[in-house]
Amino acid sequence: MEYITDKPIKLSEHVDIAHDPKAGAVVLFSGETRNHSQGRAVDYLEYEAHIDMAQKTIKEIISEAKNKWPLYYAHCTHRIGRVDISETAVVVVTSSAHRKDAYDANRYIIDRVKKEAPIWKKEYFSDGKESWQ
Repeated sequence: MEYITDKPIKLSEHVDIAHDPKAGAVVLFSGETRNHSQGRAVDYLEYEAHIDMAQKTIKEIISEAKNKWPLYYAHCTHRIGRVDISETAVVVVTSSAHRKDAYDANRYIIDRVKKEAPIWKKEYFSDGKESWQ
């Protein structure tokens, strides 16, 4: 699976791959486009990325998570381009023998990706204004 995609993210595909007979926990985080931000109505989001650098950064974060926790699976995919309301902008899936490891690793991955990956979000508001985040 790709780390960066311009296609809709299918959550079921990510969960299906994460299943492992040894895993007692599969944790999925889906970052969704919501219809509001900063007290304003949002029509949609648009993401841009430095694709090669973003892919490399996400791959390194996943590798570090696998070294910190006993994971059977870990992956993150982030959308670029237009992402409409209620669509998934980013997904992180982790699996491990125990839920604490799967939850902790999942949170670690999404927090680092949001801070470190060269991916930028532009919000399109219903009042016609736009804002880079």
